[in-house]
Amino acid sequence: MVTTAPTARDREATGRDRRQGQPPLDEDLAQRLLEVALEEAREGLAEGGIPIGAALFRRDGTLLGRGHNRRVQDGDPSVHAETAAFRDAGRRRDYTDCVMVTTLSPCWYCSGLVRQFGIGGLVVGEARTFTGGHEWLAELGVEVLVLDDPACTELLGGFIAARPALWHEDIGIGD
Repeated sequence: MVTTAPTARDREATGRDRRQGQPPLDEDLAQRLLEVALEEAREGLAEGGIPIGAALFRRDGTLLGRGHNRRVQDGDPSVHAETAAFRDAGRRRDYTDCVMVTTLSPCWYCSGLVRQFGIGGLVVGEARTFTGGHEWLAELGVEVLVLDDPACTELLGGFIAARPALWHEDIGIGD
């Protein structure tokens, strides 16, 4: 489990602590929220896609949006799980009280989304299969909780064993 506090650099860059007045992420609640992202990942796999799921919540556990990687299904390389969940949540004025929950460490594209919109928390199901930008986000003051969830690791691991070429396409590794 990785939990980090905002850095002085982040407070200087944004003029505020992203978690100001926010309670720390609770591991038990985070595990329950991860179940929504796992449902999405399983749905993506059942559709013939890549089993990565995400959901955007308010810090109190209120679900705002959910989605899964749809790159294969839609033929659109920009539809990652996090972007689908973010779009499903709809427009908000402020995202500092929000937590992005994802089954896998977010890629740089999705990490950029968290940074761009000031999402205050990130729950990562697992970061062994792929390590994206969650450590960078933590350095910038986003509260990050890595759960190292066996169900997330097994789901994606089974997919990679069955469809390595598609996985390599997804993470940008050429033939």
